[in-house]
Amino acid sequence: MQDEIVNRVALSKLMVVDLEDYYPEGERVPFDIKDWLYEGFVLREKEFRQQVKAHDWSQYDNQFVALSCSSDAIIPAWAFMLITMELQPFARKICVGNMEALETSIYQDIINGLDVLPYQDQALIIKGCAHKPVPLNAYILLSNKLRPVAKSIMYGEACSSVPLFKRK
Repeated sequence: MQDEIVNRVALSKLMVVDLEDYYPEGERVPFDIKDWLYEGFVLREKEFRQQVKAHDWSQYDNQFVALSCSSDAIIPAWAFMLITMELQPFARKICVGNMEALETSIYQDIINGLDVLPYQDQALIIKGCAHKPVPLNAYILLSNKLRPVAKSIMYGEACSSVPLFKRK
């Protein structure tokens, strides 16, 4: 007589936390100000302000925007702030940096707002192998958020997880 195959993973009390479940849909776009600089390197305030004023900011409606400058120019903080003043009524999220910095900033907001009460005194697995662009920093932020409340934290899949933390 054959023994019945039992799925012990499904029967376990492990809670899976999957960062992909929190991934907000929406277009992510880079915005490079290099083309608004004189010869790609010098920010001339009057011309820069004219470019900002003339630009159609509505095209970024409901988008996540990463502001950057791909040249080696030194950009004053006010330049990114000025752009943000125009972008803010349209964009869902604005940050300075590359696309990974944008994803980290998005997840930082999500994780900061995460209700940890359901995870109190639970054995958790933070699921790996994301199909969406979940940045490494999101896993770090989530770990910091869950450690004070979790009984234990592992990483990976229930069938092959790496233990990270166990409360004594």
